[in-house]
Amino acid sequence: MRLLLAALIATAAVPAIAQAPAGLPGAPNKALVTAGTYAVDPAHTQVTWTLNHMGFSMLSGQFGAQGGTLTIDPAKPAATKLDVTFAIDQLSVTAEPFSHHLKSKDFFDVATYPTARFVSTGVVANGTSARITGNLTIKNVTKPVTIDATFVGAGTNPMNKKLNFGFRGTASIKRSDFGLGYATPIVADDVKLDINAAFTAQ
Repeated sequence: MRLLLAALIATAAVPAIAQAPAGLPGAPNKALVTAGTYAVDPAHTQVTWTLNHMGFSMLSGQFGAQGGTLTIDPAKPAATKLDVTFAIDQLSVTAEPFSHHLKSKDFFDVATYPTARFVSTGVVANGTSARITGNLTIKNVTKPVTIDATFVGAGTNPMNKKLNFGFRGTASIKRSDFGLGYATPIVADDVKLDINAAFTAQ
């Protein structure tokens, strides 16, 4: 899950990772983010997971956000609250048989646990970055996770005329903490999460 989130924001202060191409509606301008509660944009929020597959290759898949909110006050980044639910039953990989295997009881058991959830417990902004701590729940198991986030940009979306902004984040988890699949060393236990998180005014 470069995503999930990020939660991100505490940093309304955080400048962009790179300058946006000229002419795009969004810009790395933290002043454009105003205090309020914003909805997660499911179409543009994803968590990509990557792990080592048996020592043969690196393997990735992706989850999308089902819903959630981000409450932020740029003047009080430590008070930021993030709550995002991810649609595990709609996970994406490049081969359909593999997708079915991951959704089975061998791994995510999506028939019983169709979603995962991240709820922030703290945010620390530091110049151009923010560290978001929180609880990640997968298969009814909750473990602490830390997300390192960076602000991408903000602006008015020309499609819906609402303020949009987003972040990128990284985190890591262990499969064994959540009972996900075969024990090591068949598949690596460490999983890298790359998060793209987008939010829109409600």
